[in-house]
Parts: sequence; structure tokens; C-alpha cells
Amino acid sequence: MKQVTAIVRPGRLEAVEQVLHALPHLPGFTIVPAQGHPRGHGEGHRYIADEWDPDAHQHFMLLIFCSDDFLDDVLQAIEKAAHTGIPGDGIVAVTTLTDVLRIRTGERGNEAL
Repeated sequence: MKQVTAIVRPGRLEAVEQVLHALPHLPGFTIVPAQGHPRGHGEGHRYIADEWDPDAHQHFMLLIFCSDDFLDDVLQAIEKAAHTGIPGDGIVAVTTLTDVLRIRTGERGNEAL
């Protein structure tokens, strides 16, 4: 089981939602507003964090749980829908889960997905 965390541009969120909803094996996902500081603010394109920047870039974070069998489908769908080729497209991270519990039913593991 995997957790996919994707940070995407606000302008690409609808496209990402559509491709994820089109995946028949994906039960759902969570969307959270997010702020970030991209690379490239300082000399040599390194970030200099000396004070709070109120102009942080607005993005959305998606949290997706899926079985190992469908991970590649999820990653390809996100990449296809979120890609513009312009810096700031976002990033996707994958974490291995040891267990999942669906609170309503008590199901665990892949059955909870």
C-alpha cells in the first residue's frame, strides 16, 4: 500500500481531479490548500530563509492512498494532468504504508482501500 502526496498548481487541479476520478480502482483522495517556497530565490538559485515571505506560492496538496498494483497508474495520471513544463509544476512523493484502517467499517490493509 502506498500514500501518494502530490503538490500541484491551482490551475491544474481540475485536470488532476478529472484523471484521478477516471481511474476505476481509486476510491478517492483528499485535497488540501498549500503554500510553498520554490527554489531559485537566492544567489545561485538557492533559497534564503531569513524572514517570512507573505507571497508564498499557492498550490494544492493531494493525498491519495492506493494499492501497490495501481501506483504507476496514479503517478502517470497525475504527471499527465499536472505537467505544463514551466517551473513550479509541483512534485509527487510516494510513501510505503504499513497499515490502513477504514474507521467506518473496521477494514484494514488493502481491503480498506
